[in-house]
Amino acid sequence: MSDALTADAVWLGLDLGTQSARCVAVDGTGQLLAAASRPLTSHRDGRRHEQDPEQWWSALSAACRAALAGTDPARVRGLALDATSGTVLLADADGTPLTPGLMYDDGRAADQAEAVNEAGGAVWQDLGYRTMQPSWALPKLLWLLRQDPGLGERARLLHQPDLITWRLTGHQVPSDASHALKTGYHLTEERWPSAELTRLGVPERVLPQVVRPGTVLGTVCAAAAAATGIPEGTTVVAGTTDGCAAQIGAGALAPGAWNSVLGTTLVLKGTSPHLIRDPHGVVYCHRGPDGNWLPGGASSSGAGVLARHFTPENGDDLDALTAQAVRDGRDWDAVTYPLVSAGGERFPFRAPDAEPFTLGDVPTRAQEFHACLLGVACVERLCFDYLDHLGAPVDGPLTFTGGGARNAYWSQLRADLLGRPVHLPEQAEGALGMAVLAATSGGVTLQEAAAAMVRAGTPVTPDPARTARLLPAYLRFLDELTRRGWLDQTVADHARRRAAP
Repeated sequence: MSDALTADAVWLGLDLGTQSARCVAVDGTGQLLAAASRPLTSHRDGRRHEQDPEQWWSALSAACRAALAGTDPARVRGLALDATSGTVLLADADGTPLTPGLMYDDGRAADQAEAVNEAGGAVWQDLGYRTMQPSWALPKLLWLLRQDPGLGERARLLHQPDLITWRLTGHQVPSDASHALKTGYHLTEERWPSAELTRLGVPERVLPQVVRPGTVLGTVCAAAAAATGIPEGTTVVAGTTDGCAAQIGAGALAPGAWNSVLGTTLVLKGTSPHLIRDPHGVVYCHRGPDGNWLPGGASSSGAGVLARHFTPENGDDLDALTAQAVRDGRDWDAVTYPLVSAGGERFPFRAPDAEPFTLGDVPTRAQEFHACLLGVACVERLCFDYLDHLGAPVDGPLTFTGGGARNAYWSQLRADLLGRPVHLPEQAEGALGMAVLAATSGGVTLQEAAAAMVRAGTPVTPDPARTARLLPAYLRFLDELTRRGWLDQTVADHARRRAAP
C-alpha cells in the first residue's frame, strides 16, 4: 500500500516565476514543512523581456538547498516544477544555453506571429484558441531561428522548465504538454503539427519530445544532488505552467471547479470534461494530467490598478482605505474599469484599444478605491458569464487565490457580486500544486493527492441582498463596454440573462 499521502513522505514543489525561484517541501498530508526562494532579474527593453537561463538554475538550486537544510533526505520522494508559460530559449546538444530566455510577455515576434497564424490557423482553430499572440512560444522560436539560420542545424528548443529538468536528471528529458501548448503542440492528437511547422521552416529535430504532466521523467543525478541538496535518485515528474500549477494547488480539479487568481492581473483556470473552443480566441485549454481539459484566460485588468494609483507617495494607505470601505462602502456602486496593461484588454473580450473609465461619482479617495475593487469584481463576473456562453462548466466549487484574496473585504465583495460561495485555500501557490502533482508518482491519482494535501481554508458566503444591490452596477458596466464596441452584444445579452432573477 502506498505511503505517498502520509506524514512520512515529503514532496517538493519547484516554481520559476518572474521575480523569484521557489522551493517548498510538503508532506503527504499537506503540511508545509519548509519553503525558500531566491530573486530573479529581468531585462526589459520596450517589447523585449529577457532573463539569464543560468540564473534560473543558480537561484533555484540555492532555494532548494535552503528549503531542504532541515529535512531528512530519506523522506524526500519526488518533485515537479512549474514555470512561466511561453518562455523559451535555444540550447546546444549539451544543454548549454545559446540564447537568453525570451520571457512569457516578450512581444518582439509580431511579424512571426502573422506567419504562424497564416501557416497554422486551421490547427489553432481546431485546438480552440484560434490564433497565437506574438508572446507565444512558436512565434518567438521562429524569431530566434531567423536571427541565425545556422541555429536550426545545431540548436534545441527548451521551454523554461526543460533546462532545469535536463540539469536535474543529467540528460535531456521530454517537455510537458502544458508548456508545449504555446509552441503549437497538438493537444488532442498529442503530436507536433509537422506539416505546419515544415511550412514555417522549423526543423522537427529542434523540438523536444512531449509527455503529459505527471509523467515520470527520471531521477535526480549526482551532480544535481550536489548543487541543489535534493537527494540523488529523487523522482522527477513532468510539471505544468504556473497557472495550471496554481489551479492544482487550489484543488480546483473537478469538472466545473474554478480558481480565480487575483494578482497584478486576474487569471481564471477551471476544469472541463471537454475541450472549450472560443471563436474570439481569448480562452484556451491546457490538458490536465488526468485527461480533463483546463480552460482559462488571463485578463489585462486586476489588482495592479491599486499599486499604480494608490501609493504612499500620494498619501494613500490601502489598509485605511479598506477600513473606510468596510465602514461606509456597503451602498457605494461606482465602477472603475481596472485595466492595468497599456496594450488593451485580452480576456473576457479582446480590445487592443480599451482604456480605463469610471461610471458614477467618486468624490473621495476611498470611493475611488472602492470603484476599482468593484470594477475587478465586475470583470470577474463577466469572465464567468463569457465562459458559460462558450459552454464551459462554471458552477462547481470556486476558490480565490493570489495577493488580492488576502483583502477580506474585497473577497466578500467579489463573492457578493458573483452570488456564489467561495473558499480561500489555506496554502495556495503554484509550488504547492507541483508538490501535489509530484505525489502522483507514489501511486495515487491527482484527485486523491489534492484531497489529502490541499487544505480548504476559509469559506466566504455571499449576501443575497447585497448581490441584488450590486447587479445594476454590473449591468451598467456591460452597457458601457458594448457602447464602446469592446464587448460583443450577444455576450452582453447572455450575461444579462444570467443576471435575471
